[in-house]
Amino acid sequence: MASAKASKRYDIDMCSGPILPKMLKFAIPLMAASILQLLFNAADIIVVGKFCGDNSMAAVGSNGALVNLMTNFFIGLSAGVNVLAARYYGSKSDEELSKTVHTSILLSIIGGVFLTLLGLFGAEKMLGLMSTPENIVGLASVYLRIYFLGMTATTVYNFGSALLRAIGDTKRPLYYLSAAGVLNVVLNIIFVVVFRLDVVGVALATVITQVLSAALIVRCLMRETGAIKLVLKNLRIDRRKLGQIISIGLPAGIQGTLFSLSNVVIQSSINLFGDVVVAGNAAAANLEGFVYVAMNAFYQAAVSFTSQNFGQHRFRRIIKIQLIGQACVIVTGLVLGNALTFLGNELLWIYSDTLEVVEAGIVRFAFVASPYFLCGMMEVLTAGMRGIGYSVLPMAVSLIGACVFRLVWLATVFNIPQYHIIETVYISYPISWILTAGVHCICFVVMMRKLMKKYTDDPDAVAVK
Repeated sequence: MASAKASKRYDIDMCSGPILPKMLKFAIPLMAASILQLLFNAADIIVVGKFCGDNSMAAVGSNGALVNLMTNFFIGLSAGVNVLAARYYGSKSDEELSKTVHTSILLSIIGGVFLTLLGLFGAEKMLGLMSTPENIVGLASVYLRIYFLGMTATTVYNFGSALLRAIGDTKRPLYYLSAAGVLNVVLNIIFVVVFRLDVVGVALATVITQVLSAALIVRCLMRETGAIKLVLKNLRIDRRKLGQIISIGLPAGIQGTLFSLSNVVIQSSINLFGDVVVAGNAAAANLEGFVYVAMNAFYQAAVSFTSQNFGQHRFRRIIKIQLIGQACVIVTGLVLGNALTFLGNELLWIYSDTLEVVEAGIVRFAFVASPYFLCGMMEVLTAGMRGIGYSVLPMAVSLIGACVFRLVWLATVFNIPQYHIIETVYISYPISWILTAGVHCICFVVMMRKLMKKYTDDPDAVAVK
């Protein structure tokens, strides 16, 4: 089969053999790549914090929730791409895989252009709705407009990476982001330290490196063999594939968007405490991001491993994948989250020389970083359900258990005078993770029992391979 010849140096057989070594082989490069991607924003915040001041750092950091709000819908769609491509790759359906590849890349281009226009024309309005402090709104809007010039490159990279993850290739995206990460740091120093461009410089550096990452991922797909190969003249939207991507990815996209909306509301509540708390929160959240992406690598692994095995109806193996994924994410979250809390004081000084900003960041660590493993557990359970084709159910559970809960918490408990403090905002995170993970666990068990009963006449369906 043509697809069997693709990327032999990079692909992973997810449907047979020991799971843990292969999951680690998949997750570790992805973890490293995600950390490098986070370093783009970390380099921005560190450089402006050290060379331009706390206002510039707050301006860049305060955009995080808004950027996620505008991009998470398409990141969710890329999850649909990953699930669909992995399913076809696992079942060796070459024609269907090829249609998925070309539909996905064209969809990413269209989505990126839309996001660029939205960011260019709606920046100030959206920042105003977030109650962004007046002394940083001007800098924040300039950064946001330039940042979104690179959105097409960002969506192309995310969709292209999703296709490579579907065949188990997480190494080459790491190589590409390594090159882009080095360039980003160099450009930050040139634009900010040498040319004194402030937030304009860090935004330009980010856009340039986003374009490089996208170009490398497209070049990789174009040089592939088999059904995963990208042929530019074949770019077109296949309606059936678009429908399948949307059916899987749309709930994930809506979930990501509404989660980000709740984070925008939370950011608005944080903004009420002034620019010092905003800056401290931005620095702490940026550091927590490294813990999240480390755990998220196992979420991505669980999606791809589950999807490929679903293509061959190996349901008992899917259960093993879920248990091993949970063990990996709990260990990762506990070790890194508590290390971050323990070393928080030293790490926050990297971002700011202001004692009050560092102290504000430490407050957040106490409530969010230590129990962060709960978020990872919630994500891996979601991955399992998406991998077996259930996308609406985890979306609904996540939105009610986390998004809606947090909004209700802010509208009720936070508004009680004695609880109108920043700690009340932060504690809503671990409570929502516990509630959501518990319900997800029940749903996953019920769905797996349903599927195993459905395929009970297929001897392969319940075999442990």
